[in-house]
Amino acid sequence: ALPAVADRVSEFLPWYSSVHRGAGWKSQLATAAYEEARAAMLAFAGRPDSDVAIICRNTTEAINHLAYRLRLRPDDVVLTTVVEHHANLLPWARLATRRYVECGRDGTFGLDEVAAALDAGGRPRLLAITGASNVTGWMPPLDGIIAAAHERDVPVLVDAAQLAPHRPLPIEADFVAWSGHKMYAPFGAGVLIGPRQAFVEGDPFLAGGGAVDLVDLDEVVWTDPPDREEAGSPNLLGAVALHAAIDELNGLGWDAIRGHDDDMTRRLRQGLLGIDGVGLLGPSAQPGGLPVASFVVEGMSHALVAAR
Repeated sequence: ALPAVADRVSEFLPWYSSVHRGAGWKSQLATAAYEEARAAMLAFAGRPDSDVAIICRNTTEAINHLAYRLRLRPDDVVLTTVVEHHANLLPWARLATRRYVECGRDGTFGLDEVAAALDAGGRPRLLAITGASNVTGWMPPLDGIIAAAHERDVPVLVDAAQLAPHRPLPIEADFVAWSGHKMYAPFGAGVLIGPRQAFVEGDPFLAGGGAVDLVDLDEVVWTDPPDREEAGSPNLLGAVALHAAIDELNGLGWDAIRGHDDDMTRRLRQGLLGIDGVGLLGPSAQPGGLPVASFVVEGMSHALVAAR
């Protein structure tokens, strides 16, 4: 965790109380802190107040949440890519048909490959794509990809789990999801951001207290988003921690973060390439990539390398 995040959580702990549930002073303070964190998440993503930020556990839950709320049918197509991590692969398989953007031997693809996949058959209900690979650190050309999808009236989810602590989030994406723990904020909060209208119709992902305006034994009237999407007692400390991490990253500034990333990426890749018997996976020339590397050692099991 960032030291400032740990300090902020420690300062807040004596004031911990229920959110949206009480009239007492501590409850009001907790509710204010929770909603301030939500506003900070929207601002961090460059989103207007008309969008909603749903606070959940992590990127995995955020994408599962969206998959449910899109009310997909088995014959609906979700276009994704073969470089996604599990959070952006498995949820779609339960509810829809997946179509894939393939990649080359170096684990990358370009705008042309995405456009071809968008046009291969019926129009997809969604393009779900990573903002950065957690295997190689490579970042796809999101701006052009999002524009190509929107030209075809296909909304876009960006899985920003790996991207969020390193680069500004793509403001043109319809939906963005990321995790607090990737931003050095413990306590397990994640975020799903999207247009309010996407969460107005239909039942929420979770049913329970806090998501309702009226309940009797046979009927329920759901409240407005985002509250209807956050049934149960929310993760207040996770929200406070993520808010503090956002403040710290904003304070550092993207220029400083990018410069530090570029320096580490260069040293990491040059160092690995300079070791006999080490084979670096991913694109050979990676200007602007994130400081993540995957490699193999000739003649040795990957498990043994990791253990050593």
